[in-house]
Amino acid sequence: MAAPTPAVPASGVRNLLRTCPLCEAVCGLELTVDAQDRVTGVRGDKKDPFSGGFLCPKGASFGQLDGDPDRITEPMIRDRATGAWRTAGWAEAFDLIAARIPAVQAEHGKQAVALYLGNPNAHTVAGTLYAPAVIRALGTKNVFSASTADQMPKQLACGLLFGDPLAVPVPDLDRTEYILMLGANPLESNGSLCTAPDFPGRLQALRARGGRLVVVDPRRTRTAARADEHVFVRPGTDAYLLFGIVHTLFAEDLADIEVEVTGLGELRGAAAEFDPDTVATHTGVPADTVRRLARELAAAPTAVVYARIGTCTAEFGTLTQWLVDAINVLTGNLDTPGGAMFATAAARGIVRTKPFRPGRWRSRVRELPEAMGELPVATLIDEITTPGEGQVRALITAAGNPVLSAPSGARLDAAFAGLDFMVSLDCYLNETTRHADVILPPPRPVQSPHYDFALLNFAVRNYARYSPPLVPLGDRPSEAAVYVRLAAAVGGLPHNPAPDYDPLAAFDELVIDTTLRQAGLAQRRPELTGSTSTEQRLDLMVRLGPYGEWNGGDLSLRTLLDNPHGIDLGALRPRLAEVLRTASGKVDLAPELLLADIGRLRAGSAAVPADLVLIGRRHLRSNNSWMHNAPRLVGGTNRCTLQIHPDDIARLGLGERALVKSAVGSLTVPVEATDSIMPGVVSLPHGWGHTTSSQQVARENPGVNVNVLTDDSILDVPSGNAVFNGVPVSVTPA
Repeated sequence: MAAPTPAVPASGVRNLLRTCPLCEAVCGLELTVDAQDRVTGVRGDKKDPFSGGFLCPKGASFGQLDGDPDRITEPMIRDRATGAWRTAGWAEAFDLIAARIPAVQAEHGKQAVALYLGNPNAHTVAGTLYAPAVIRALGTKNVFSASTADQMPKQLACGLLFGDPLAVPVPDLDRTEYILMLGANPLESNGSLCTAPDFPGRLQALRARGGRLVVVDPRRTRTAARADEHVFVRPGTDAYLLFGIVHTLFAEDLADIEVEVTGLGELRGAAAEFDPDTVATHTGVPADTVRRLARELAAAPTAVVYARIGTCTAEFGTLTQWLVDAINVLTGNLDTPGGAMFATAAARGIVRTKPFRPGRWRSRVRELPEAMGELPVATLIDEITTPGEGQVRALITAAGNPVLSAPSGARLDAAFAGLDFMVSLDCYLNETTRHADVILPPPRPVQSPHYDFALLNFAVRNYARYSPPLVPLGDRPSEAAVYVRLAAAVGGLPHNPAPDYDPLAAFDELVIDTTLRQAGLAQRRPELTGSTSTEQRLDLMVRLGPYGEWNGGDLSLRTLLDNPHGIDLGALRPRLAEVLRTASGKVDLAPELLLADIGRLRAGSAAVPADLVLIGRRHLRSNNSWMHNAPRLVGGTNRCTLQIHPDDIARLGLGERALVKSAVGSLTVPVEATDSIMPGVVSLPHGWGHTTSSQQVARENPGVNVNVLTDDSILDVPSGNAVFNGVPVSVTPA
């Protein structure tokens, strides 16, 4: 069932529309595509009602990434005896997987195979809709993803507060009057768990209407430099600071709660010992500043606290995320215009009916808790290298490079080499996939459909846009078909197409029929449209969604196709009652799991601060490790340097290069002096270290892998999230 492609004019050159898949901002693009189906020009889509023509350097480089000459286009199989790679046909590649993965599980059990899902899966239709099929087919609990190196503290905290980990409130950027932002740098990240194209313009509009932006960060980032106020804070101490604000709100009787809650007394009691004078000693933020921030949040007509990756990837990440929304509740700014609100996504996914419950199982070696169906990626190395029943002996990675993005990357690199079998769904031969026995490449982005199932759940304005494939697939399978055939191969089912059998169409038909029966709408099956079974699933989800034709609205796949620039569905609206899934039906301000973790925070307050601590940093031209092969994206400010304050350089006697050591590793790096970072703090960017990649540009600009320094034994305990910020290090002349 082939997807239609736009008609080609006589010249062969056409202008085509699609959504940018390169970060969370979901900007509309207008592409120029030549007669050879190459992207030769990229502009922002000025008619997109959400992005309005905004374009960042990543989006401008879409053509280079789509047409990367190092992109793998055919399946690759590695000869284990020689290490040599050869191209293979799709049937041969899936036949080899079908022979090896089930054999490993037959001999060693279901848990002997692990799955790792990388960040790009959240940006693709296939990764969202079809990766779960692979998980079900494997039947393993050893599922890992980039979520536990990124946002799991936020989702765990929301799951406990609201009963659903996908109920993540976002800043109502376009209407708020005051933002307190911690550990986020949206002028370079374009936003995270906060889908907001042209974040810089939205912040500028906030200030133009008389609003106020306060940024709390150990580094004066591009965002902090444009704020009304920048507050330096010691890395990893955000939970103390937020507790100081909560304490002040109670002590000065500033709370003004507009929603129904439980646990208010317990929260007050927990905050009692974290008065501003006490937290100042841990955070470096003066007590008067803590009190003033609390008063400003309480006094502003509308206000919101927003915190992201810098606070999630720290030792008390979940406590921090809990306190962020506790403050939004206490100041009357949850679920209200201008505060923290919940987006209404157009495509209806799985609707949770029971309260969220983490820790349903634990990892074999370190007994770390499950959350949202996955285990912490920090313990993947333990599951591979520790002998015994359930030891991981085979691995599937999908759009991920954990050797560069997970803790203890050097150990993972060695461990992957010892696996019995490994499969990678990836377009590159990189630091991780070089260990695979089979690489299954996805199509180019312009050959794939695009709908942001995940990211529109976190949008600052309700919006929908669908981009059908722009360029024919040819004789290769779609990315959706690759996932489904992989699921069939590992599950012992027919995985290669036959004249009378299409694995993808059969799978989608089962999903569609099951969903319609459960909804009591089986008779409406003939109404679904779409040139592929994937499009029919999208049509089903949109029709069943809050704006859908089958739910009192007028939205369907046809509506999306008729509006290729996207559809504005309006400002965020109060909908807390719709998203709450707690047992009480109220916001739980004092989850037991988080109250129990306060003891760890209390114990941490007695620790002597390290002389130097390491934090990460974002680059505008980079998104983790997979954009470093585009020439346009590796220059400019994308510098893999150790940022350090001039006072520390003088104190340590540093020259042009420095030796950085942690408890688990060491790196030699170029030194970059800057007063934009706190004394006592150093910074290295994430996602570099391309010393073994086959990508030419990345290999010529390798940088260093900061995760050589990351200790996988130190975690945010409730979520199991890796800790990348606040890592104690020593720095000496190289």
